[in-house]
Amino acid sequence: MRLGVVGMVPGDLRAIAEKHLKAVQALDLTAACFHGAGDRLFDVTSADCERVRRLYTEMGMDLPQFGVGYNECLFDPNASVRDAVVRKIGRGIEVGRELGAHVALIRTGSLSPDGSYAPSRKNHTPDGMERLIETLRRVADKAEAEGQTIVIETHVTTIMNSPEVNRDVVEAVGSERIRIVMDYVNHFQMLSQVFNSAERINHIFDVMGPISVVAHCKDISVRNGFVVHFDEEIPGEGELDLATALRRWHELRPDGYMLLEHLPNELYPLAARNTQRIAKEAGVPIH
Repeated sequence: MRLGVVGMVPGDLRAIAEKHLKAVQALDLTAACFHGAGDRLFDVTSADCERVRRLYTEMGMDLPQFGVGYNECLFDPNASVRDAVVRKIGRGIEVGRELGAHVALIRTGSLSPDGSYAPSRKNHTPDGMERLIETLRRVADKAEAEGQTIVIETHVTTIMNSPEVNRDVVEAVGSERIRIVMDYVNHFQMLSQVFNSAERINHIFDVMGPISVVAHCKDISVRNGFVVHFDEEIPGEGELDLATALRRWHELRPDGYMLLEHLPNELYPLAARNTQRIAKEAGVPIH
């Protein structure tokens, strides 16, 4: 398998410089990924993308994932909202292709006013699922036209709230260009699964593995409080059997990337060291 990071470079791709990629390389990582704000991508030029692509090539770095940022929900009842977000994603697909990104990442969003990953009863209705699949088919048309694979970041709090739902949605959309992020941490639903994590990790990989082309590497910690509280954790500092996750990913995609994410820059060295140590102990080569 391969190991990279989402972060450590500016969110505005026009500001990415050699020094940022050198900092990532110093951690023995071979990829530096970032997100671009959907509204601002219309200001990004082909020349901007070519400069970044050339820099990555000269530095021997990969861009396995380019994230498209937006606040809208893909299954919003308002058609104009859906039209607006499809337009942003479409531009993100174009930018991702020009950057040479392996995949462009999107999210489903939420009908909660509190954010894209905030839970809401409204997220889980048959009408909402129908709208989601309709929107994703529009996204797939653009992705197919551009030759750019899309991955969806899914989560237990979202409309795509389980490995099984992920599989069903991908099958319903029916495009090889629509895939899922193997973010196993996002699909732990209860405390017993965390404390018996190898079983849950294996189930997630069994169901989602065939439709996942990039993975995120994180851990889970359990926090005190009523009723149950999970937090993302630095890999190797939490409760999960990461050796199982690393082995399953390597078996699935020996040249595929796992990406460290959601940490301040000063904690990525620890995250990288822990992941590299666990991989070595598990007999998983990172190249």
